[in-house]
Amino acid sequence: MKFELANVCRDLAPHGTLRVAINLGNPVLAKRDEQTGVLSGVSVALAKALADELGIQISMATYDAAGKVFAALEEQAWDLAFLAIEPVRAEKIAFSNPYVCIDGTYLVKTDSKFHRASALDTGGNRIAVGKGAAYDLFLSRTLKNANLVRAETSSEAVHTFLELGLDAAAGVRQPLERFAKSTTGVRVLMDNFTQIRQALAVPKGRDIAAEYVQDFVNRQLQSGFVAKALGDSGEFDAHVAMPA
Repeated sequence: MKFELANVCRDLAPHGTLRVAINLGNPVLAKRDEQTGVLSGVSVALAKALADELGIQISMATYDAAGKVFAALEEQAWDLAFLAIEPVRAEKIAFSNPYVCIDGTYLVKTDSKFHRASALDTGGNRIAVGKGAAYDLFLSRTLKNANLVRAETSSEAVHTFLELGLDAAAGVRQPLERFAKSTTGVRVLMDNFTQIRQALAVPKGRDIAAEYVQDFVNRQLQSGFVAKALGDSGEFDAHVAMPA
């Protein structure tokens, strides 16, 4: 597919700079070095590669939760974001095909009676979740009997689970497993309640930009760029999506 890059730049970055929203609430995708402040991760690498390919300047704004990234769209605060594909978000966002698929699972107490994710959806169980996260949106649609207790961010959801003595905390498998390894008295379930499909996102209505971003993602998957970026950031367990 051929694109007029000048048209792509006008549609994707109408202000002349590619304004990118980076969600630090999911460390599988992006993180900040506490000492240097430098951002890294697969979403950061993809954003830089896209800007370099188009020959435009880039600015990255960080958020501590995906829900806050989505909310910032109302203020037209970004041109490109990295979010999980969700029906509620798709009303206002054009998503690319996924570039990474991530397991959504539960953290529970070591002595918990629960060993499968589906068993949590019984009457009276309380599950901590980060407000507006992909798994919050998914569980809000699918849970029939359990109740969600929302924290401001996904990391705060883990602390809410412990402080309030809830039945589980929902989240991304990798950070939950890292937490479980460093904390006594908790474990992560072996199975998942969903697989979260992470994609590049542009505001709805920017059709040229959306087509170009889709093509860009496919090329980065085919070239091995996504897999290498995940490896460079130490996220070897994340599942690279198949190109469209």
